[in-house]
Amino acid sequence: MISLAKIEIMRKRRRGGSVIKQIQKQSETRINFKNDNEESGDELTEEARSRIRTMVIRAKDKLTFAHLLVLMSILDYDEDGNVDHSTIIPMVDGGTEAFKGNATVIIPGVTACIECTLDLYPPQVNYPMCTLASTPRLPEHCVEFAKLLQWPEEKPFGDIAVDGDNPQHVQWIYEEAFKRSEDYNIKGVTYRLTQGVIKHIIPAVASTNAVVAAACALEVFKLATNCSKPLNNYMVFNDSDGLYTYTFEAEKKEDCSACGRIPQRLTFSRDDTLQNLLDHLVESPLFQMKAPGITTSINGKNKTLYMQSVPSIEAVTRPNLQKKLTELGITDGHEIAVADSTSPKPIVFRIYFE
Repeated sequence: MISLAKIEIMRKRRRGGSVIKQIQKQSETRINFKNDNEESGDELTEEARSRIRTMVIRAKDKLTFAHLLVLMSILDYDEDGNVDHSTIIPMVDGGTEAFKGNATVIIPGVTACIECTLDLYPPQVNYPMCTLASTPRLPEHCVEFAKLLQWPEEKPFGDIAVDGDNPQHVQWIYEEAFKRSEDYNIKGVTYRLTQGVIKHIIPAVASTNAVVAAACALEVFKLATNCSKPLNNYMVFNDSDGLYTYTFEAEKKEDCSACGRIPQRLTFSRDDTLQNLLDHLVESPLFQMKAPGITTSINGKNKTLYMQSVPSIEAVTRPNLQKKLTELGITDGHEIAVADSTSPKPIVFRIYFE
């Protein structure tokens, strides 16, 4: 019998992450297995050592942080394309927003990953500048106006970016937003709302956090001990009006940019420019990239079409944005590689023309 099993858990933690704190309270990192005839001790037997599992528990507010996990990049495959199970590190993911929550178990290379279901998540809300400047209707509009337009223009603290954890910064934005709300007769601008808009804080309810944290802790226990089959693979929870839960199997995409092994397919017109391609990668709910850099191979030579992350290269490649894809040497079925902070490795796309 196993006297003691220790579970090694890799945690990606965020300061103030309420869900991960609940998980830590409800899931112990030490589990005892003993019978009545055996004394517990700190020494691990060989059998116990073989049961040590590594897994990732994730509870992030910002979805893009999930792309930083390199679980997919450490997988090994055999000659037939089957994943080597010894290289798999499971991930348990959970999140809440007010009275809604979800929990999911991801087995990299086997089940659907976060990228497979990325289009189920809405992109971050961004308010049009024309609305902020001319026709504000919500208290959030007033806060965003003070943050995005007044702050860089007036520079109340010099050439310093807004810091949501600095009370002086938050107070200044709150006061300016409150003045603007009075001018447009908008109610609801408070210090708490101001801080929430600046830091993109998602409202949380303790009871919802507890339920989702308990679900995640249970899945961690099942993965660590093999006492039961893990969740397959997505659970949603809603207690805004009564109690509702539903479990379903999210399908794995064969052409997923993270866990798939074939190039992504993109279709454009022959008149589309590189700027159209760039806008599609940023605005599409399938990708939601931040600052993609695009490279390709033309006539056997590597060519950088556009790169935002390096200022000197960005200045040189900026004229390419207004050129048609065909002018840049891209033909039907041409492959391009796109690097972005939202993905741990470059993503290969294949361009087709209508």
